[in-house]
Amino acid sequence: MSSDNHISEVVSVFRRLTLPEQNMQLAGYSALIHYYNLQVPLPRVLSAISNKNNRYTEGKWSAFTPRHEPEDTLLGHLTFALKYEGVDLAILNALFQQTDDSEIEAAVHKEPTGSYTRRIWFFYEWLSKKTLNLKDAKKGNYVNALDSSIQYPGPEERSKRHRVRNNLPGTLDFCPLIQKTEKLDGFIEKKFDKKVSEKLGEINSDLLSRAAAFLLLKDSKASYAIEGERPAHNRAERWGRAIGQAGQRKLTKDEFIRLQQIVIPDSRFVEMGWRQEGGFIGVHERVSGKPIPDHISAKSEDIDRLMNGLIKLSLRLNESDYDAVLASTLIAFGFVFIHPFEDGNGRIHRYLIHHVLAEKEFSPKGLIFPVSAVILERIDDYKTVLESYSRQRLDLIEWEPTDNGNVEVKNDTIDLYRFFDATKQAEFLYECVETTIEETLPEEVSYLENHTKMRDYIEQKFDMPDKDMENLIRFLRQNDGVLSKRARNGEFEALTNDEIKALEEKFSEIFN
Repeated sequence: MSSDNHISEVVSVFRRLTLPEQNMQLAGYSALIHYYNLQVPLPRVLSAISNKNNRYTEGKWSAFTPRHEPEDTLLGHLTFALKYEGVDLAILNALFQQTDDSEIEAAVHKEPTGSYTRRIWFFYEWLSKKTLNLKDAKKGNYVNALDSSIQYPGPEERSKRHRVRNNLPGTLDFCPLIQKTEKLDGFIEKKFDKKVSEKLGEINSDLLSRAAAFLLLKDSKASYAIEGERPAHNRAERWGRAIGQAGQRKLTKDEFIRLQQIVIPDSRFVEMGWRQEGGFIGVHERVSGKPIPDHISAKSEDIDRLMNGLIKLSLRLNESDYDAVLASTLIAFGFVFIHPFEDGNGRIHRYLIHHVLAEKEFSPKGLIFPVSAVILERIDDYKTVLESYSRQRLDLIEWEPTDNGNVEVKNDTIDLYRFFDATKQAEFLYECVETTIEETLPEEVSYLENHTKMRDYIEQKFDMPDKDMENLIRFLRQNDGVLSKRARNGEFEALTNDEIKALEEKFSEIFN
């Protein structure tokens, strides 16, 4: 499609979104989406040219002054997008499928040393796998594919042909991106990994070992609870042991299948391994049994490519200085959006958070952050973050119900899973990590310290078996430091009233 002029339109409503002013001119990605009618998820922020002389943000819109108005051509709006909005691979890929090679070639001939022109040329060839009828760039300083002031870059590889440093975190098969935000920069600057190491270095090693064992089980149970399940104690323990091995094995297809086998030991009712049919998350109509999806998973024929891409991303980021929590976001949330298994995806998704944090040595050796327990406490926020990805993609997926109550996707959807913005997910995960480090871990260590003091007191006063000591402390905890009448008349009827009073006072002194 030729696009010499008049790409942008003056509108008041764009894709059911009201602009902050009447009759604003679309710019950058919004103009390209509108003109080419691109069927893509909308970016986090859209741009338009204001009628005022000050820049501002309102809702989903970033309003620019008239002096920021781009040249109303394909090259003009692409340059504006890269300069102010960053790289959106899903939009670029959809756009380039409708763009003639000659348009990009003409742009490069016009500005052969231009930094934005060379980036556009690089992305065109990278995404389309084409080699345009252009000679390799000989002049111009090397420029980054991703602007590190807008998005978090990955490890660099030089593309000599374009004189561009490819600093995309992933590969063509799987490359989600994260926008820079004040919140994320603030989290990164806090250097939580060093902070927690300093805190834990002050704790007795035996106490830390006990805390680690408890937190493994706590996280395992929480991960099941998020799925609405209450597993038998031995299942939760087994999954807890698996979580404890996070970071020790490289991610491969075999490793993913091993994890699924641990999550689902009884495979009689589940087809193990990569899905061989469609998948969705949601409910079924009560009468017809037809699916009502909240999320539709990647097509089964795309899983191999997507998961190979995810595995390569894991290897690339592990060998780089890419932030551990951001890497964990891309890998763990990328996995759950793809949903490669028939069952077990949610628990493995949360395992991957642990895996990346451990592999990149963010979490201390031998200690797993109970992130799932924090997620469980924030379950509504967690669902909102997942839905922020899934909701707008549902409108872009053409599907039909199958006879067995599943979905069959009819259109090409792989780009929805290999290219996406993970900024909201990264902010949420960092919030959970902060809560874990600032609240959950200190609270658990403090409880264990107090528990030890209470045990020492009981041992000094009574000749009591270990299990009875644990029961006594547990009963006091459950009843706000007061031994219940049932316990007084049952397991601890041998205790006198004075002894019980002394125990209750000591418990209050230690734990309050």
